[in-house]
Amino acid sequence: MNLTTIPDVAALFMLVFARVGTMVMLMPGIGERAIFARARLGFALLLTLILLPIVSQSLPTPNAAFLGGPVIGFMIGEIAVGLMIGLSIRFVTSSLHVAGNVIAQQLGLSFAMQVDPGGTGQNASIGNFLTLFGVVMVFATDLHHLAIAAIHDSYRLMPPGAERTAGDAAMFALKAASRAFMIGIQVSAPFIAFGLIFNLGVGVLARLMPQLQVFFLALPATIMVGSMLLVATLAVIINVYLADLRDFLLQLTDR
Repeated sequence: MNLTTIPDVAALFMLVFARVGTMVMLMPGIGERAIFARARLGFALLLTLILLPIVSQSLPTPNAAFLGGPVIGFMIGEIAVGLMIGLSIRFVTSSLHVAGNVIAQQLGLSFAMQVDPGGTGQNASIGNFLTLFGVVMVFATDLHHLAIAAIHDSYRLMPPGAERTAGDAAMFALKAASRAFMIGIQVSAPFIAFGLIFNLGVGVLARLMPQLQVFFLALPATIMVGSMLLVATLAVIINVYLADLRDFLLQLTDR
């Protein structure tokens, strides 16, 4: 390398960083808002430095014409690809968020709100617990390695400069979002059935004994039985979530 190649290498580095940095900021675990920005930025720069020589064959050849206006267009396209893939992964990981809100609603704990560590608003306590537990299990099962592999393989599946349509990107994100809702409802199905049966029984009891204060008896019973059901099904919920996330990440890899 000599001084004349520095602009070319810098342009390729920024081109890779545009996609990798965007995806890292949206990755589960590393891209959480609880991780301070300098750590995320440092990891994105380090990952870009590692991937640059590996994906160099997929990058356009830098020349005097490329270093002008085209490089800006390429960077915008890479940011768009990173947003599409990163947001799709974020949609899939939000299935535990959906399941937590449904479970909290069925157990009568939807009023127990906490600050969401992954966002700016508030979320049900059960939703926060499931979300954080899912992030821990992602690292415990090394699924973050598969996420990094998806970043690498994205250069073979969607090389820079390839033709893309907004319709395909929207359909891809829509499928990821619908997948998150489907998994969230599936893992919370036992609690939906429990809430339906329990409330039906409480309604019948209220009709049979109008003088009984059913609400004061039903709410503690709902929380107690629902908490026992949550403990019993927690392993199944996490396993279904991890299996679905793994399948989705495998779809993004060329393996």
